[in-house]
Order: sequence, then structure tokens, then C-alpha cells
Amino acid sequence: MTPPFGSTVPGNRWDLAEALTPEPDLRVSVVVSHYEQPRELARTLAALAHQTRVPDEIVVTDDGSAVAPTVPDGVRLVRQEDHGFRVAAARNHGVEATTGDLLVLLDADTAPEPDCVAALVDLPSRLPECLVVGRRRYASYDEGGGSRRELPEPAWLADAYVASRDLLDADETSHRFVIGAVLACSRWWWDEVAGFDESFSSYGGEDWDLAHRSWVRGGLLAHRPDAVAWHDGPDAGPRGDAGSLVESVAVADRVAAPGTGWRGLLRGPADVVVACAPVMTPTELLVTVDSLWSSVPTARVQLSAEHRRLVGEDPRLVDVVGDDVRLLLDLRHGAMGDWVSALRGLDGPDGYAARDVGVGTLTDLRLRRRAERWGRAALAPLHPEVDRSLTPWAPRHTLEAWVGGWAR
Repeated sequence: MTPPFGSTVPGNRWDLAEALTPEPDLRVSVVVSHYEQPRELARTLAALAHQTRVPDEIVVTDDGSAVAPTVPDGVRLVRQEDHGFRVAAARNHGVEATTGDLLVLLDADTAPEPDCVAALVDLPSRLPECLVVGRRRYASYDEGGGSRRELPEPAWLADAYVASRDLLDADETSHRFVIGAVLACSRWWWDEVAGFDESFSSYGGEDWDLAHRSWVRGGLLAHRPDAVAWHDGPDAGPRGDAGSLVESVAVADRVAAPGTGWRGLLRGPADVVVACAPVMTPTELLVTVDSLWSSVPTARVQLSAEHRRLVGEDPRLVDVVGDDVRLLLDLRHGAMGDWVSALRGLDGPDGYAARDVGVGTLTDLRLRRRAERWGRAALAPLHPEVDRSLTPWAPRHTLEAWVGGWAR
């Protein structure tokens, strides 16, 4: 669907947005998720009343507290029954109740500084595909809540923001640096990526999944360190318990990207699809597919009906390329060799959408999706260099030579 306002930029160059005029008269909706934290909620709502960019509406979404929270006049309250930890569903429920053009998501125990909302919505008002994460800081509040003592921030997250220049250098692994407690995007983009996956029913992971879907569908990713919100209490840190295992499995079953997806198990969605041309000979095809799967066992393969019968039943064979597939390799000819390098993705400061790998074309589907959405082919440029990681199949590469290990 064509974006309703704004513009876009090459790659992940959200820093170029300064030259774009923000869309005027966009309404801002803030959604605050809550469960059994009335004191923290009151602090966050009070902070929202003193924003330099005052929200046009505030919705508190309650995840089944025993007693409904009290909210000020003008703040809308929506609730869902208590069926365990369902913050993903609660946030979706809250967003459904909004009418604004720009969304800000906060947790009840994460109170924003006065400029937080303004900083969070700045980029989405210019770049409607941009998902923006703010800076969550940590504090211990006194009994009355009037003063706070600063607590340490998680070093791994702060280091990641520094190393990536606040996600300007984001890649397919950067969804790991998004936190749902301080988040913003346009309502249009929220609908495009279908919000949070409500099947998440334990702590953590739903924000990584959302950020990954946003990325592969052509979204931009940015960190705004000036969008500060204070979390009441210390960072949970690495838990190393059964809950952490549940979270890791839940993410790996939904996110195929490096760093979070399965590395060998045939579970979860596809990150890479390799489409083999129907003109390949039987030996050429078998060597190619076996070579691929020996190096990249989680890759999915798209074949003609005749080639499928040749390869046999395998759960990694797919009929279509899904919306969440990141890379597509269209093979014109058979190949073997360094598949890991050939499928490592594309690079460049402004992003490249395709690269010639000698025997075919590797396409970054996320950038192609963005180019198609805006009708701007220049957003999906071809990499100027050919990747030679793969060795083209030749008649001397018999199946016997391949499986025997002497094919060169």
C-alpha cells in the first residue's frame, strides 16, 4: 500500500530525514500498557501531561489487573481479561482504540522526560516506514516517588547503539536492540506490519519479532537517545532461567534472522530462499541443492515440479516466497562452493538491493519491497561488484565426484 504521507530514503539513512519537511497536523496517540502498577502508572501519566509535544490522545491498556486502574479525565482505559502475561495482545488492544497518525508505546513503569514524545515522533512524521526506539534509563524511586536514584543501564544495549551510530548502521541483526517499552512509528506502518504477535504469552521477545518484521518488509530502524523514559527499578538483565529459554525459543520460531533464528533445526520461517532454474540438469540440480544444504541447512529451496520429484520429500522445499523472507537467490545455473559468503547479504552505505553472484542474482527483498511501495526503482540499486564465492557447476562435477569429495 502507498504510504499516506511523508517520504523515504535509501538504505537505512534516516539521518537524511532532516532535509525532509515533517508532515503537518499529524495527531499523536500514546498507548501505555499496564498491569498491577497503579503508582507507576500515575507517574507516567503525570509525565505525559508535561510533554513539549502534548499527545492528542492517551490510551491506557490494562492486561487484566484485579482492580481497574484509575486514569485522569481525557485518558481512555481499555482492558482485557487476565489470562497470564499478554502484553503483546494488550498493546494491540490499546492501539486499536487510537485514532492518531503517529503512535508512541510506553510501559506504565517507564515515565518519559518532557521531550520524549517529541523526539520519538520526529522521524515517523517524515519517514512513515521508520520504527524508532527511545532510551530507557533506570532509577530507584523513594517511597513517595518524588526523587530517584539513577541505576546502571545495560552495557550491551548501550554499546550496540554506540557501535551502530544509533542504529544508522542497522542490519538484519539489529532487531535485538529494540525495546517495546519506549517505541514509536506511524499508525499506517503499524497496520502494515500487523502489530505485535499475540501468540507471545510470556515475558520478552514480542518487540524483537515486531522489529524484525518491520525490517524485512522495508522499514527503517532508528534509536533516539534524546527520547528518554525512566524505568522504575533495575534492568532485569540476563535471566538464565526457564523463562529465558521460553523467550529464546519463541523468538527463534518466529524470527529467522542471524543472531536469533535457528542455525540448524528446521523450525521457524525462512530467512533465505534459493530458487533453482528449471533448465538445470538432474546432476546439476542435485549437486547444487546438496552443496547448499551442507553449508546452510536452514535455507529454503524453490523448485519446479520435476525437480521436486528428483530431490524427494524435504520440509525445506517451498512453493512461494513469503513476505518475511529477507534474501532471494535466483540461480540461473548450478553451483557449489562458499554458500555462506554468497548468502551473507548486501552492503554499502546507502544499501544495495541486488548483487550478481556469477551464477545468479541475490536480492535483498526488503529494499525491493520499499522501492515497489514508493514506485522508485532507484531505492533498489544493483551492487557494482560481482561476488565470486560460488563455483559454477560443470559437466566434470558428477554426482559421484561431489558426494565422494573430489569435485573441484
